[in-house]
Amino acid sequence: MVSSLPSLPSVLGTDPSSCILDAFRIAIAKRVSDALPPLTLEQAYTGVDYGKKGVDFTVALPRFRLPGKSDELAKKITTDFQPDDFISTITHDKQFLHFQLNTASLIREVLNQIHTLTYDSPTGKPSYGTNTSGAGKKLVIEYSSPNIAKSFHVGHLRSTIIGAFLDNLYKACGWEVISLNYLGDWGTQFGMITTGFEKYGSQEELEKDAIKHLYDVYVKVSKDADSDPSVKVEAAKWFKRMEDGDESALANWRVWREMSVKKYIEEYERLNVSFKVYTGESEVGKEWQDRALERLEEMGLISDVDGAKLVDLEKWKLGKAVLRKANGTSIYLTRDIGGAIERWEKYHFDKMIYVVASQQDLHLSQFFKMLSLMEFPWADRLEHVNYGLVLGMSTRKGTAVFLDQIIREASSVMHEQMKRNEVKYNNIEDPEMVAREVGITGIKIQDMAAKRINNYTFNWDRMLSFEGDTGPYLQYAHVRLTSMERKNPELIPLPPPSQIDTSSLASSQHARDIAILLGSYPDVVKTALKTHEPSGVVTFAFRLAHAISSAWETLIVKGEEDVEKARARLWLYHCARDVLGAAMRLLSIRPLERM
Repeated sequence: MVSSLPSLPSVLGTDPSSCILDAFRIAIAKRVSDALPPLTLEQAYTGVDYGKKGVDFTVALPRFRLPGKSDELAKKITTDFQPDDFISTITHDKQFLHFQLNTASLIREVLNQIHTLTYDSPTGKPSYGTNTSGAGKKLVIEYSSPNIAKSFHVGHLRSTIIGAFLDNLYKACGWEVISLNYLGDWGTQFGMITTGFEKYGSQEELEKDAIKHLYDVYVKVSKDADSDPSVKVEAAKWFKRMEDGDESALANWRVWREMSVKKYIEEYERLNVSFKVYTGESEVGKEWQDRALERLEEMGLISDVDGAKLVDLEKWKLGKAVLRKANGTSIYLTRDIGGAIERWEKYHFDKMIYVVASQQDLHLSQFFKMLSLMEFPWADRLEHVNYGLVLGMSTRKGTAVFLDQIIREASSVMHEQMKRNEVKYNNIEDPEMVAREVGITGIKIQDMAAKRINNYTFNWDRMLSFEGDTGPYLQYAHVRLTSMERKNPELIPLPPPSQIDTSSLASSQHARDIAILLGSYPDVVKTALKTHEPSGVVTFAFRLAHAISSAWETLIVKGEEDVEKARARLWLYHCARDVLGAAMRLLSIRPLERM
């Protein structure tokens, strides 16, 4: 349904057809610029901010640096003010002007836009909250990147959760996204495993769970190496043969890698994460690594220390970095440089993001610095999105952490909780799937709720609680909204939006609060793209869930005798469900319909 608002001039960088609040902001900016020449519409628009404490939008007059006192400027805008379809009131408060939107227009326009972009979107896919700011641009993003033969630990889990969010976010903003899982599939540990496999390996265990079995072998052979130095010498020889391309040394490694990737794909699917490309340190060609070394040597940045190659970055307060060991084998800094060059050759990206823990800040800074010293014109397109540590994450028994153990434990705790309500439990088609999804939502929300740079303490009880701002609470809010249709079959299907009278909602503060939140979702997405913070989207989802929860008692549907009112309310809840679901999917969470 097309907007029924009067037409407005356009402002660069706005798009009322995907974010209706842009139209209301342009209307405010027009009032301000018309009253205060020579202020342009564009300049006035930049001064329209969200208000605080129940105020819709606020303009701080001093920011325009116009001659005259704030009081005089304010008077020019407020004198002769008449409410219209966009603005109902303007209040002058010291240096600020507070604008309240026309409630009836706000509710009608927001719900119309959500409905249109969810069910009649030009792309055929729900698109409310998305934008085309990245159209024609390409992002390469590397995240998760666990080591084969080592446990998928919590650091990898954070990278996976944050990376999957960024992957979805850039797609939602129109970018073409190439997601890479850059596996730790190369290095001396494979020499160790090859040495240990003869003694501790089992084909049967390998086929059951390659990741776990190779890890077990690695732990046992590492223990041997502590008391017998010859084990490490033997392992280094094996790895040297692998680096030299000796087929007999590579045969087993190839099988192990393939089996591990297969197992990882299964685990990622449970997390609702998928990658365009599985690559790894092993795939970085030696040619680029050698060329990187040659280039740095030509620039006089390499020194030889006891046969090892070092690059001196002291001048930029980045210390010295090892590029090649004395025995000639590569280390991951060299492989990272080679890998970046190869990716540029292959993808010609507009931006490349590495989602890596803040413990690696120095490594990434050294790596980026070297690429810029090598004068690659694309070196400034690389970005490190970092994050803090997860403290105290283990199973309840306190044992070592594999991702599947954590997921299994979260699922079983949720399953136990669900069984307590026998009636509801019997109505769920697949309780194990539901328990797993709610458990995974708990893990993800706990991870994304705060700024990503913060360390956080993993807390089982908090994570799986239905009280407070937790993953299970969000799933419950979505399920409750979805159940509205099941509970009111006589109102379904709803008539088309043009036949739903929303005027009754205008008198409800609850409906207004929900509508303005729903209208702000496209802005939440744009802000997240600037900050790379999932926490803003999580906060939005909770604010929406709370606003809906406050409305249940007064904005009733079942039991409302006036059918027009009941329809309008059901439509409001319907739109709220669509937007809450969209925010959850952006966070890589699968919204549930029953639990």
